[in-house]
Amino acid sequence: MESITIAAYGKINLSLDVLCKRSDGYHEIETVMKSIDLKDTLILTKQREGITIECDNPLVPLDSTNLVYKAYSILSDIYNIKKGVHIKIHKNIPVAAGLAGGSSNAAATLIGLNELWGLKLSKEELMKIGVQIGADVPFCIMGGTALAKGIGEKLKTINSTSEHLVLLAKPDIEVSTKDVYNSLNIADIGTRPDMKKMLKAIEDNDLHRISDNMVNVLEEVTAKKHSQIQYLKSEMIKWGAVGSLMSGSGPTVFGLFQNEKELLQCKSNLEGKVPTLIITKTI
Repeated sequence: MESITIAAYGKINLSLDVLCKRSDGYHEIETVMKSIDLKDTLILTKQREGITIECDNPLVPLDSTNLVYKAYSILSDIYNIKKGVHIKIHKNIPVAAGLAGGSSNAAATLIGLNELWGLKLSKEELMKIGVQIGADVPFCIMGGTALAKGIGEKLKTINSTSEHLVLLAKPDIEVSTKDVYNSLNIADIGTRPDMKKMLKAIEDNDLHRISDNMVNVLEEVTAKKHSQIQYLKSEMIKWGAVGSLMSGSGPTVFGLFQNEKELLQCKSNLEGKVPTLIITKTI
């Protein structure tokens, strides 16, 4: 096998709570993550040595700051692999959007190299390596729906066969995940998510109860700095979304919809008000 193509799916956070800041600087979180049918495509091709990265989005770095590069470096170091790889990334997931675009690409790289190099590592082994790259990487390897604890690496699969229509709206603002977490005053968090209620709502496939229990405590930071967040949430609800929330540290806001007619109506009314609008679904 000289080349392999891997799909890298994005995610949304149906709820996100921050419990405390650890001594190592990371934050303990509790979040429900769900894969969405918005994906990048990575083509991994063998080459003699080193790694080269190619991407059709100019915002994506092609050097060692790319998580794809880090995935290659860590895996090749652990197993003393001297082989090289060229990775071509076709981007559909917006960059720096709170949708795990970089993490999903790193996950796809680990999965692809595992095949390309014949390492025969299990999904669990890949996930343990993935957490060294980024907190969302293990979930992106696993996919589906999960309750994540720790820094995001302690995952429990949630049984969910539901597919819900999703509208993504990404305003033209830059958000630093590190800055958002460090700016959060944990002692002053107002409303926290009720994870038990959320998990029961997902298991019952009750879209209204899922929506009623969607809380992201990081909105207290991002929405305070950027009024577009709350505006987009309000517009989503106004034009038919059952529920709306900011994903991750932002800035993307998503809406969950019961039918396509309302989703298309909402998208139409947001055209021109936000630069990036994407229709997808949960998977």
